[in-house]
Amino acid sequence: MTRPVLEYQSGFGNVHGTEATPGALPVGQNAPQKPPKGLYAEVISGTSFTAPRAENLSAWLYRLRPSAMHAPFRRVDDRAIRSGPFDEAETPPNRLRWNPLPIPNAPADFLDGLITLAGSGEPAAQAGVAVHMYRANRSMSARYFVDSDGELMFVPQLGEILIFSELGKTCVAPGEIGVVPRGIKFKVELLEKQARGYLCENYGAPFRLPELGLIGAQGLAQARDFLAPVAAFEDQDAKCEVINKFMGGLWSAEWSRSPLDVVAWHGRYAPYKYDLARFMTINTVSFDHADPSIFTVLTSPSCSR
Repeated sequence: MTRPVLEYQSGFGNVHGTEATPGALPVGQNAPQKPPKGLYAEVISGTSFTAPRAENLSAWLYRLRPSAMHAPFRRVDDRAIRSGPFDEAETPPNRLRWNPLPIPNAPADFLDGLITLAGSGEPAAQAGVAVHMYRANRSMSARYFVDSDGELMFVPQLGEILIFSELGKTCVAPGEIGVVPRGIKFKVELLEKQARGYLCENYGAPFRLPELGLIGAQGLAQARDFLAPVAAFEDQDAKCEVINKFMGGLWSAEWSRSPLDVVAWHGRYAPYKYDLARFMTINTVSFDHADPSIFTVLTSPSCSR
């Protein structure tokens, strides 16, 4: 697949607004009785409605068809994907390491090659994390994924990927990270022959920038270097499958059209990417060794205020 030239919106936690078709984004209100272009207005919330303003996350989506138009979800096999509380086997108190997992020889997309390595906590408690590895040699076709248990951070190790979500397209290459919030549908397309990388599934509070304290206003990751996608959509009336990771298990539903049909959106709840080369490292210039927390790009607090 040829690497597309994409536009992005700059800023971490900003209130973004974007439309793939001019005039599709309502002006002055979120849910008019008749949205522009005959679209359907929906809101997706990443926090409770009454969360403090600075932490409140949501996005209004304006799509071609209601997202509720699909067959019921049915339980399917979990494959090599595991979820908390991770009590299937005892965890030894030893140092562990893994050799790189090979790319499958048989055709495999992002979901086919996904395997869980470790984790703690559980989705029901909205606390903890799971560490997976993805391996793929083909793009996802007529299949989409949504994680209802946590947000996903992609850390590519081999091959650049294109994450096409409900809110637009994001290219993520080795040396970058990409985050898809909880509950956002997407598919992964390969921009090279093969792809492999790590996937951090965060059950807890959404990632945020760490406080800088005595560092001052500058340092570590700057908010303006985080990039969110602009609106892009598929208008495809063809059967497809949506896999939903919900309460630790995989569920499948048949859709009669692509779920990536959001023509316009606005809000603070959206995928984003970050180039790690833009991270300003802080360290000692005199003596001794600082704690590894100085390399924190994003953090998920153990508990929300």
